Amino acid sequence: MPRPRRLRRIWFCGNFFDFVPRNLTCFDEVMLSVDEFEAIRLVDFEDMGQEKAAKKMKVSQPTLSRILRSARKKISDAIINGKGIKIQGGVYKMVGSRRIGRGFGRGRRGGPLAAGPGGYCVCPVCGYGEPHQAGIPCNQKKCPKCGTLMVRR
Repeated sequence: MPRPRRLRRIWFCGNFFDFVPRNLTCFDEVMLSVDEFEAIRLVDFEDMGQEKAAKKMKVSQPTLSRILRSARKKISDAIINGKGIKIQGGVYKMVGSRRIGRGFGRGRRGGPLAAGPGGYCVCPVCGYGEPHQAGIPCNQKKCPKCGTLMVRR
């Protein structure tokens, strides 16, 4: 029975999971695991050495080398043969950046960044602005010029 794989540490995962060749409706896909994507990002894009990248991902350097070889083979297959690339799967743990709290700077109720006691209520259509009044949310006020709901800035 083989030894179970260790979790690879992933520091970045973009907002994309598919790359598709242009103007193709029917195509094959190559599956690129998230740890392969991270290895390519660290070594090829960030120009990090393999030893340092391996330490960051919490794997050995020979393991990282195998991950890179597999990822590069899949990417070259997709480019040469006009296949799509789908990024998913693998054995990994998202570690990301270390942030304090849960809102990630999104204000008390998870909305846009808190403007504090001051700030302005601004119309997104005509640009009319007026000072914010405490206790009256800007998104409940209508612009006196055009009637659109205002936003807080």
